[in-house]
Amino acid sequence: MTAQEDTRMSSPYDVTISVHANRPTGKYEPLWNWFGYDEPNYTYSPHGRKLLKELTELSPEPPRIRAHNLLTSGDGLPALKWGSTNAYTEDANGNPVYDWTIIDKIFDTYVEAGNIPLIQIGFTPEALSDFDGPYRHQWEPADKYATITTGWTAPPTDLKKWGDLIEAWARHLAERYGEDVVSSWPWEVWNEPDGHYWTGTIPQFCEMYDVSAKALKRVLPKARVGGPHTCGAFANEKAQTFLRAFLKHVVDNKSPIDFLAFHAKGNPVIYEGHVRMGLHKQLRDIETNLAIINEFPELRHLPVVIGESDPEGCAACSARVHPQNGYRNGPLYGVYVVESMIRTYELARRANIHIEGAVTWAFLFDDQPYFDGFRDLATNGVDKAVLNGFRMLGKLGGEWLESASDYRRDIEDIMSHGVRGKPDVNVVATRDDKGVSILVWHYHDDDEAGPSADITVNLDGWGDKSASLRHFRMDEEHSNAFGVWKAMGKPQNPAGEDYARLEASGKLAEIDGQTWVKVDDGKIALRVSLPRQGVSLLRLDW
Repeated sequence: MTAQEDTRMSSPYDVTISVHANRPTGKYEPLWNWFGYDEPNYTYSPHGRKLLKELTELSPEPPRIRAHNLLTSGDGLPALKWGSTNAYTEDANGNPVYDWTIIDKIFDTYVEAGNIPLIQIGFTPEALSDFDGPYRHQWEPADKYATITTGWTAPPTDLKKWGDLIEAWARHLAERYGEDVVSSWPWEVWNEPDGHYWTGTIPQFCEMYDVSAKALKRVLPKARVGGPHTCGAFANEKAQTFLRAFLKHVVDNKSPIDFLAFHAKGNPVIYEGHVRMGLHKQLRDIETNLAIINEFPELRHLPVVIGESDPEGCAACSARVHPQNGYRNGPLYGVYVVESMIRTYELARRANIHIEGAVTWAFLFDDQPYFDGFRDLATNGVDKAVLNGFRMLGKLGGEWLESASDYRRDIEDIMSHGVRGKPDVNVVATRDDKGVSILVWHYHDDDEAGPSADITVNLDGWGDKSASLRHFRMDEEHSNAFGVWKAMGKPQNPAGEDYARLEASGKLAEIDGQTWVKVDDGKIALRVSLPRQGVSLLRLDW
């Protein structure tokens, strides 16, 4: 690289952003505060309880929490990609035995934390599985993903007993928490039946779905139920075939369904020695699935839940074993989440379909090394930078405002080529009854150094009120516990003041505190220097 090229790569560049405080464009509805994980028994661990309360604190709208393995047989101990409740067994005569002990621990924790469970009906209890092989998998991050497919993925052998189990479960939850409360919780059937989570056929799945949904509605007629949570559909013929067949079945048989669900995943790789994200793949998955739904006019009115919407497909695959997952510890994961969530709104508007929620499949993994590169929100009780991306999304509210950036990348270009070369320096803004929130981010697919963006934010339509400013930031130097941990020498057993310092560094940082800004004829000009892979939330109050 020549000296001139090096200067061009490192010198800041100018970006102009406009926000119109008096031009609302529609109600802001958060779709990003949905989270999920494979291992339900982490829910009630001390770190799990702490994190679930933090998720509730992100926004005035309670988070939805989705977990696998709620009906899986076992000892109730978590492992990577595994959990169990032993809710269903049978006695010596083959009669059902229900045990809600572990289920209650999970759901009590959700209720205490102020969460709303997205209740997943799955997976097959051992007594109802006839899989030719082991019931439980024994999986490690270096193993092939397909080895998770064992007895818990088999279709239930007795759909009458299966339906009775769903009825008994719904009745138990209604008795414990109140029928009105449990009726307000969304329910869903299974997970990725076109992938490694179902060994039956499409017709078998559709039959199991109908039995499950009807059993639920018999107990809780007002409860909402949906599915099928198929995999990402872009360039995935099996996923496309399965989703179309399921939707056709629902239409032809008038099956109970209140929302539609699919998954979307990106594809990070190692490129020239660094991580390169695959945002385009995740967005194409969303676009493709929405297009399939639009093939069925009878279903277009239903809301959509993207049951997993992530940079790639394996939360329990650590970066230590899979280096392309190295984005997970620091700010790149946070800015990627902001970029992908805001683009999800854009795709929903293009398809004229309401996306109710986009689930980030990330929670925590207890008893693992600090910052081992799992796709999680916290490590050993220390919040990762990504959680601060969500904290800034949580400061949006009210109505969307008209806004623009002269460094905004077109979504079609991103879906075709990714965010390579020129970065995406973008903005959204909302207005509530107390002021305006402006979210600005500087994203690039490549996890390598690049110049900062010197941003001028021109806001008009403020009126004649005074204005105070608070500036929140996540980047390499702010709201990034990983950076602090590395500077500390990467300790694996931090304690006392060291742990307290790490824990504090995982919170959302505020720059400069509250300041008053000049208002000139209803206009405000703000200037921000934002590094690559950084996010700022500018909050202006009357």
